[in-house]
Amino acid sequence: MAQEEQKLPYYEIPEEAETYTAGTVASRMMDGLGFRYYWATEGLRAEDLSFKASESGRTSEETIDHILGLSNFILNSISDTGIKSSEEVFTFEEKRIQTLLNIEKASNILKEIDDLSKFDNDRFPFWNIINGPISDALWHCGQVVMLRRASGNPFNSKASVFSGKVRE
Repeated sequence: MAQEEQKLPYYEIPEEAETYTAGTVASRMMDGLGFRYYWATEGLRAEDLSFKASESGRTSEETIDHILGLSNFILNSISDTGIKSSEEVFTFEEKRIQTLLNIEKASNILKEIDDLSKFDNDRFPFWNIINGPISDALWHCGQVVMLRRASGNPFNSKASVFSGKVRE
């Protein structure tokens, strides 16, 4: 991963597609995930990352690790090049960057596809990607937001999940 400062995707949601197709709708779902993930994870502190609501629950960082794994799975399911799993340990910021880049890559791939059945395989249809890892990642973004509130570092209230923009 690049160590130099880079502008991360999803500070705001990208402009919408001009037409509705299966691919542009799935792409927009990924963009919504990217925007939520960006703001759920923006400005997290060490105490936020280690916070968990109960003894049996995940910490925020463990939840973020899971979202990274889901983003890898989504990208691997729709890309020929995909992401190889690694035993390497990454910092929170590296995981955040990789997750946002995975989401952006997946969105860009989906945007160009009219027939999502192209991604069906011998194990599962694309439908399972929607109700599985995409929906699961959205769910877990909400958990990160809840955990950061509970640890005293609330979500930026100027980030509008409805418009995908940051209010002035």
